[in-house]
Amino acid sequence: MKSFTYQDVSKDQVFEAYEGKFKALADKKRLQIMNTLTENGEMCVCDLAPVVDMPQSKLSYHLKILLDANIIKKETRGTWSYYQLNHAEINHLLSEELCCLFRK
Repeated sequence: MKSFTYQDVSKDQVFEAYEGKFKALADKKRLQIMNTLTENGEMCVCDLAPVVDMPQSKLSYHLKILLDANIIKKETRGTWSYYQLNHAEINHLLSEELCCLFRK
């Protein structure tokens, strides 16, 4: 999911994008993954799986949802993928832009 500014797209597109982002956040396991990345910084999926007590296949499912919502970033090095929070996107979710959509 790409970042945008309110002026670039219709309100329907803005609402749809935020719906996807908030759906990604509305899961306890994904919040746990985000918290683990906050506490530990960048992590390989092989190190993340035991910390969040989840098999790699299930973890990959949750990471894909967070990636699609642009909430985390992924960097591949060799055969391993490393994940970290996308702080710019997280800060943007509670931005003045979102607040302005609901002000008169």
